[in-house]
Amino acid sequence: QHRHLLELLKRTTVHGESNSALIIGPRGSGKTALLNHVLKDLREMKQVTENLLENPFLSGLLQTNDKVALKEITRQLQLENVVGDKVFGSFAENLAFLLEALRKGNRTSSCPILFVLDEFDLFVHHKNQTLLYNLFDISQSAQTPVTVIGLTCRQDILELLEKRVKSRFSHRQIYLMNSFDFKQYIKIFKKQLSLPAEFPDESFAQKWNNNVQHLSEDKTVQDVLQNLFHHTKDLRSLHLLLMLAVSTVTVHHPLLTAADLQEASRQHRTDSKANIVHGLSVLEICLIIAMKHLNDVYDGEPFNFQMVYNEFQKFIQRKAHSMYNFEKPVVMKAFEHLLQLELVKPLERPSVRAQREYLLMKLLLDSSQIMDALQLYPNCPTDVKQWAASSLSWL
Repeated sequence: QHRHLLELLKRTTVHGESNSALIIGPRGSGKTALLNHVLKDLREMKQVTENLLENPFLSGLLQTNDKVALKEITRQLQLENVVGDKVFGSFAENLAFLLEALRKGNRTSSCPILFVLDEFDLFVHHKNQTLLYNLFDISQSAQTPVTVIGLTCRQDILELLEKRVKSRFSHRQIYLMNSFDFKQYIKIFKKQLSLPAEFPDESFAQKWNNNVQHLSEDKTVQDVLQNLFHHTKDLRSLHLLLMLAVSTVTVHHPLLTAADLQEASRQHRTDSKANIVHGLSVLEICLIIAMKHLNDVYDGEPFNFQMVYNEFQKFIQRKAHSMYNFEKPVVMKAFEHLLQLELVKPLERPSVRAQREYLLMKLLLDSSQIMDALQLYPNCPTDVKQWAASSLSWL
């Protein structure tokens, strides 16, 4: 992948060839790292340094429409003064003017430009895909040497492109995968934690690195790493785990232990949704339990507010001694709060006329999350806890 991308960019900078390519791979597979590495190697080459590469970087998360993207390209190419107050008839005309301003005479002495589009799939949702169409169109023409590199996680990205955009794309795709096995994962773990040879305190570095070696052979540590490895191969998760563990190191506790890594793993896996439950009112907790029972009874089928309200009323009438019977509008308000917290999700966007009581919903917490959260819920009424743990036969 490195050789392929380096060759592609070399042809742009040295021979003035235009091109386009997509780097596709899951999050954390090293797409940005690969591109940065190639650019670093490229800038160190003798034949390239004479013909410096302009490198506008756009992100689909920040440049949310073509107007913003064009403004950002102008800023990064430092052409604000050249553009001034000029008015352009179209997007294409504006982009062509920017590229023309970078030309130094003929094609061979034109300044090569590399457009990097991070989160490429988000640019697909721009109106008429105008930005993509124009960039790919220029990368096919024989004017300024331009290469467009898109970075995306979506394997189906080509299916999202309009026909006219797809016809101008070179269809070069570079795939990245986290293909390492668990043995290599352990090696990465050791490499990330080990201190370098140039570390000023040699004796401490030796002790630390010996300790890291022992940790990598420890059964408890291997179990922690195995769990994370099976959950995600994204190395950023490993970095976060190690950061949490290393933050426990002090003068009095200079070396990491297996217990530190276990505790870091527990913090790493903390369930954010369960944490939200700890801050809910007792009424909201009751509604979540009612939804849990509906999920059990109807085997995960969607439910509506009216069904949840009926379930809550059954509980109030039969079992609750510590619970006050709230008016329906109050219960509705509590239910809407759960919607805002995204603990409950409507199956489809509600229309203006739709009766809110009958909109189909889905609970985004599973049974074990609810039960774990209830154990830690401060001063939870006993009736409510018993209701949550009750079997289907009681219903």
